[in-house]
Amino acid sequence: MLAAGPPARAAGSAPAEPETIDLWPAGPPGAPTPLPAERIVQRSADPRISDRFVEHVARPRMAVFRPARANGGAVLVMPGGGYVRVVIDKEGHELGRWLSARGYTVFVLFYRLPGDGWAAGPDVALSDAQRAMRLIRHRARDYDIDPARVAAMGFSAGGHLCADLATRFAHPAYAPVDAADALSARTVVAAPIYPVIGMRAPHAHAGSRAQLIGQGADEALEDAHSPHLNVSAETPPTFLVHAEDDGAVPVENSLLLRAALRAKGIPVETHLFARGGHGFGLRGAAGTPASVWPELFLAWAKTQGLG
Repeated sequence: MLAAGPPARAAGSAPAEPETIDLWPAGPPGAPTPLPAERIVQRSADPRISDRFVEHVARPRMAVFRPARANGGAVLVMPGGGYVRVVIDKEGHELGRWLSARGYTVFVLFYRLPGDGWAAGPDVALSDAQRAMRLIRHRARDYDIDPARVAAMGFSAGGHLCADLATRFAHPAYAPVDAADALSARTVVAAPIYPVIGMRAPHAHAGSRAQLIGQGADEALEDAHSPHLNVSAETPPTFLVHAEDDGAVPVENSLLLRAALRAKGIPVETHLFARGGHGFGLRGAAGTPASVWPELFLAWAKTQGLG
């Protein structure tokens, strides 16, 4: 059963920082001038628990969590933050520690944000997600993982990015920079958790939509960035989690994606919980029906050959 929260740490101490991998050897493409001023903010007033986010990401990177005994599977984790920030702990490092304790090698992605002026615009986060998948495969031997067993998981706006990667993994979001870019960016399975999906009213998450495509986006731009409209026969099997009482991202977002996957014959496992709200990650789910979702994911992942 899932613990109520992460292990306590000494008052005033910082959480241990994992190994990191920069995504782009010569710096990220399409950089604005000046570069965004990256900033990490601590939201927690409790010195025992860290709850940080990073905004204005200028150095897209992955934090790596290695298991004591690797099972050969890997998970690329994409935290949420409404496309205006990227959560570090609650939907990132905590998942990295939890999954790595169960044998998975975990790569937590800190992706660039579309409102910071990058040339790729609304595709900038997808560029980083595609590049991350390719780098993981390129370095699979270094991390004792099977390049055919790399999953993706994302939360909220990171769930949108996860679904975008699952449906548009072959979209040319950036120009190749090295040998890693000859590899596929397709994830073997995808797990969008309480994801932003649709870009149209009434179900669109207004904040994510505004950051990603702008307030005045037309229907063509909305459709291009609505993953349920981009599902194909190559979209991987998908695991969906959402709470019915989510007051930020309506549960209909997951239902839109589920319907599109079923229409294309893509296997989809869906778990809807009466309570849980939004942004529960691991620690926030404790005491609610949604607390079982991580174990449900592990059981499903094994049926897909990931674990």
